[in-house]
Amino acid sequence: MSASGFGEIAEKLRRSTVRVLSGSRCEQGSGSGIVWSQDGTVVTNAHVVGDRAQIEFWDGSTVPATIAERDERRDLAKLKAEAAHAPAAMWRDSASLRPGELVVAIGNPLGFVGALSSGMVHASGPVRGLGSRSWIQADIRLAPGNSGGPLADAEGRVVGVNTMVVGGGMALAVPSNSVAEFLRDGARPSLGVVVRPVVRRGAQGGLLVLEVVARSPAERASVRAGDLLVGANGRGFESLEDLGDAIDRSAGGVLKLAFLRGGRVTQREVAIAVPNSSHAR
Repeated sequence: MSASGFGEIAEKLRRSTVRVLSGSRCEQGSGSGIVWSQDGTVVTNAHVVGDRAQIEFWDGSTVPATIAERDERRDLAKLKAEAAHAPAAMWRDSASLRPGELVVAIGNPLGFVGALSSGMVHASGPVRGLGSRSWIQADIRLAPGNSGGPLADAEGRVVGVNTMVVGGGMALAVPSNSVAEFLRDGARPSLGVVVRPVVRRGAQGGLLVLEVVARSPAERASVRAGDLLVGANGRGFESLEDLGDAIDRSAGGVLKLAFLRGGRVTQREVAIAVPNSSHAR
């Protein structure tokens, strides 16, 4: 591919990439998003958006956006912009992606709007320590502000949503197939917590609660940041997938959650409802 051809592809991808501003006055944080369809649908990471959001398009215009759907477990959110100012991105079946392919990332890292970085696909599949879910793993440079932006192939087709960086600088993206499933079927049931697996010396591991989502089942059950989730329904937690499996088994029912607080194990019954995809969270 010629330099001019690559530049044209990158420019088209930039026009389908937006800046997502989030916070009570849209001043508390920002990330990136992808114009997924011409009806104003924008896809980003769930952790990028709070209760309110605005979308800034490539031409600098800004419009309010509603949070139509969010899936904490997939770390995806669907936003609806009040006007469509940009062309929708093309996307590709992520199952066809192969190690060694060239990929590019577009985003707004550290305030640099529309910044581009390139690299190669390392692998596609589960990542050790992050359970059984699949990730696109790429040797590509990401920084704060890239989250929610596109990871695309050499033809500019989106293959994933950039999400985070793990040890050694490897970038992880939610595969485009997972995005399509989310948009088609809606969010998976969620407890409403941001957690990190931890190992306790001489004891079984658990999931440390970093954040509790407002109005979530976890908040209603009085779960707090700093609690250590140790199990549910009589089964211990060692990975993020253990919590996800427990939620799936309890969807529409009750999750008997055990967590460690102040040196003592506390138990709560948490009602886990199946999300209604026709309503915002």
